[in-house]
Amino acid sequence: MRGEEATALLHPDRLFPLDPSARALSRQLYDTVRSLPIVSPHGHTDPRWYAENQPFPDPAQLFVVPDHYVFRMLYSQGIDLTALGVPRVDGGMTETDARKIWRLFAENFHLFRATPSRMWLEHAFEDVFGLTTRLSAETADAAYDHIADCLQKPEFRPRALFERFNIEVIATTESPLDELKWHQQIRASGWNGRVVTAYRPDPVVDPEFEGFVGNVERFGELAGVDATTWSGYLDAHRNRRAFFKSYGGTSSDHGHATARTENLPQDQAKALFDKALTGRISADEADAFRGHMLTEMAKMSLEDGLVLQIHPGSFRNHSSGIMARHGRDKGFDIPTRTDYVRALKPLLDAVGMEKDLTVILFTLDETSYSRELAPLAGAYPALKLGPAWWFFDSPDGMRRFRETTTETAGFYNTVGFNDDTRAFCSIPARHDVARRVDCAYLAELVLTGRLEEDEAHELAGELAYGLAKRAYRL
Repeated sequence: MRGEEATALLHPDRLFPLDPSARALSRQLYDTVRSLPIVSPHGHTDPRWYAENQPFPDPAQLFVVPDHYVFRMLYSQGIDLTALGVPRVDGGMTETDARKIWRLFAENFHLFRATPSRMWLEHAFEDVFGLTTRLSAETADAAYDHIADCLQKPEFRPRALFERFNIEVIATTESPLDELKWHQQIRASGWNGRVVTAYRPDPVVDPEFEGFVGNVERFGELAGVDATTWSGYLDAHRNRRAFFKSYGGTSSDHGHATARTENLPQDQAKALFDKALTGRISADEADAFRGHMLTEMAKMSLEDGLVLQIHPGSFRNHSSGIMARHGRDKGFDIPTRTDYVRALKPLLDAVGMEKDLTVILFTLDETSYSRELAPLAGAYPALKLGPAWWFFDSPDGMRRFRETTTETAGFYNTVGFNDDTRAFCSIPARHDVARRVDCAYLAELVLTGRLEEDEAHELAGELAYGLAKRAYRL
């Protein structure tokens, strides 16, 4: 077993098959795509990083405090989020000693054994920062000091890392209530890095979102219309979508609890909207309104060309206590069963046959891949399948995705890979994992007679780069 004095953290043939012939072909395919530019069409990195180009504060703020993959595992073992420096909604006390947070993380690094988080972290430690010793209580301070020293150097600032990571384009994700200040600053700076936005209207299409009524009023102010009327509300979306497009946006994104869609008569939609503004809308009515707005957004996409992404099936903020103390996106979003066949029918009846529309479907319910999602995407021209997402953004999850969708939807009804991350230094690691898993899968298809070798080489490039670039119109 590799111990504390190892000379490398990453095995060069990680994730490749054990069979020598399959491993050799996997390596050959991977060598053709490993250095392709990264197209990151959907994610949650902070545009402020690229706008201000300031050094990251410290190792804890880079790797622990903002990463829900990391702190949810630690919390599951009884380590309080305040001890990890995760901010509180009320501004109450949390740990601010970065070294203390890092030591706590390092002491518990064994909790990540065999998880994708371990692979992403060690890829960043070795490939980005040059560390080759496993993180532990004994190595914590040396690792902290080394990373902290690196972060003070110009070559570790956000823009330099962006270029070092070979990122061709990255999309951040903003609310319609965002003025895109940081995107404006990036553009004004003259920097050549391509950072675009994406339109995430959840705060103004979900009547159950906190502050919904105030959000809609502010939405109208930003859009220059009265968004408290149904027609003004729809115009506000059109105006804000156009504004987001002016800052490079090519997609909208929708994180609804279900995949439910509706295509209601306008008077019924207006009645639901009016009721939402009273704050007295039922849970089912709120879900119906969200569902109708997916169809409205799809129709707007036919007008303005934005790709529509649907990320359903997460019971978000499952812990009421964590939500109250620390707010959204703190590791307590849990997958749920999701119906697509019936839920998407209203939207598909309305726009599913439109060749110029792209609707990208994601799931946290893997049972739906072969039963529902692949058959739907394999039939409707408007539909494409997003990659293995969130809890299944892992080597095994990516493999299951290919195995359960390819036979019905093929490769060209999928959209390559997107990292969907807030953790900047994990981006190259995540894309590397996807490229390795896909090359291993392609190699086995060749060696079992289901694919020709020249086709595998072509597909390796498509899965790593081409499909995402085309699907997201980048």
